[in-house]
Amino acid sequence: MRRAIALAARGLGHTSPNPVVGCVVLDASGTPVGEGWHQRAGGPHAEVHALRAAGDRARGGTALVTLEPCDHTGRTPPCTRALIEAGVARVVYAVPDPTPQAAGGAATLAAAGVTVASGLLGAEAAAGNEAWLTAVRTRRPFVLWKYAATLDGRSAAADGTSRWITSPQARADVHRLRAEADAVVVGSGTARADDPHLAARLLDPGARPTQPLRVVVDTHATAVRPGARVLDDVAPTLVAVGEDADARHLDGLADVVRLPPGPRGRGLDVSALLAALHARGVRSVLLEGGPTLAGAFLAAEAVDKVVGYLAPTLLGAGPAALADAGITTIGQALRLGVTDVARIGPDLRMTAVPERPARPTTSQES
Repeated sequence: MRRAIALAARGLGHTSPNPVVGCVVLDASGTPVGEGWHQRAGGPHAEVHALRAAGDRARGGTALVTLEPCDHTGRTPPCTRALIEAGVARVVYAVPDPTPQAAGGAATLAAAGVTVASGLLGAEAAAGNEAWLTAVRTRRPFVLWKYAATLDGRSAAADGTSRWITSPQARADVHRLRAEADAVVVGSGTARADDPHLAARLLDPGARPTQPLRVVVDTHATAVRPGARVLDDVAPTLVAVGEDADARHLDGLADVVRLPPGPRGRGLDVSALLAALHARGVRSVLLEGGPTLAGAFLAAEAVDKVVGYLAPTLLGAGPAALADAGITTIGQALRLGVTDVARIGPDLRMTAVPERPARPTTSQES
């Protein structure tokens, strides 16, 4: 099962709106004879790849799958049918499928005489599929906020310069996060200051055939102009603007979505933005925006994980990594649970999750 979880991770960034899934098939004697993972939406599921590799050796054997095999016909036939027809005698899955249209695979397999067990390494498998599972539960994309700061919490110097706070190793790690996300989101301040490219750049170009959707939240449609790096043809781009913004200069250069304003007329509605992304098949968002946009997402309780890169550097002045998040007293502070701390070159990477679960953004705005 641990091998199946590792295989599933290869699909990160490629399978939305579907989950990532890995599968290992053992023959009747317990020897691994086939493995596979869900490689892209619309393509064969993990079980099918693994069964094809196993061939006749799957008969009487065991299939270990990170997610309960699907029991519905979508763009591909149900995996339960493939497992039954292959003659698999036992199926062990880690996480139940929470979607009404695909659930029920365990019952179908059991009814066909297949021995079924669940829960093996369930927590590990769920962690590897956290974006999709969160999107199913909250009906919006999973949001990971990434930021880089000095040890005293500055995201830029007093004169606005911010390249480069962290090391090349940390920046390479950020490209890994981009490669695993369906969309990368920044605000107008970042677009103006940095003219970011936002595409994923990996050492192995063949590791990712597709790029994340690049999203710029540009309320007044003034930050993204023709010639901006985010408008090249390396990856698709979506610009979110206000309902009355003049975005004619973006015609033919990027997709444009118009959103209602946030509270007190400031910025755009976070829930509307996430709903628009969800409708486009986005299930995971890497929030790379500056302190203002990050504050808006946190105020809307729409951040599911935080990854902070801390450089052993001091500035003493300059903008903080986080702006107004609607917190006015220490009792309202958002407490985080640290899940990982690692050295990335000379920098420190800290991963944490809110102690209160993020909720669907059905009414909160930014």
